[in-house]
Amino acid sequence: MALGIGYRNQQLQNLAAFDELTQVANRRYFDQYLETALKQHPYLSLILCDVDYFKAFNDLYGHPAGDRCLQQVAQAISLSIRESDLVARYGGEEFVVVLPSTTAETAAEIAARIQQHIRQAAIVHEGSQVSEWVTLSCGSASVSPGFSLPRLQLVQYADESLYEAKQSGRNQVVASQWQTREAKGASI
Repeated sequence: MALGIGYRNQQLQNLAAFDELTQVANRRYFDQYLETALKQHPYLSLILCDVDYFKAFNDLYGHPAGDRCLQQVAQAISLSIRESDLVARYGGEEFVVVLPSTTAETAAEIAARIQQHIRQAAIVHEGSQVSEWVTLSCGSASVSPGFSLPRLQLVQYADESLYEAKQSGRNQVVASQWQTREAKGASI
């Protein structure tokens, strides 16, 4: 029996929007979603998450175990967010969460919840230098009324915060202070 055109179109849309391995949105869908969300929401936050020492995990347990780890991480992040939020695989072992209508303070609470769910997943990681379990480093950035940013700039600020979290010992969340820096720069 032939499948209907509508069903095939839905399958193609799913392939275009979702990461096959982790079953969360893919990078392409994230880029489109963030662009629209920035126009529609005066408050918006973004969290970039990176699995700590993932290369060591893959080297120690093998790529099939690494794939299972990424699936479990994606599931833990998905359990941590609200229905209005989006989780996407950003690339490799990095995930991104878009939080529409969300202040920096609420983003920090959600990031803490993500880390809690990762701890509860209890994925053994004997190759980690920070824990016997898989951990995440997270960087967040937020926009609020009076401040606007292009999509790539917001991602850059979150990425800088993620880098700071990794440089500061990993397994932590660092929030971007770009708005504070911008305000100081404007008053000088």
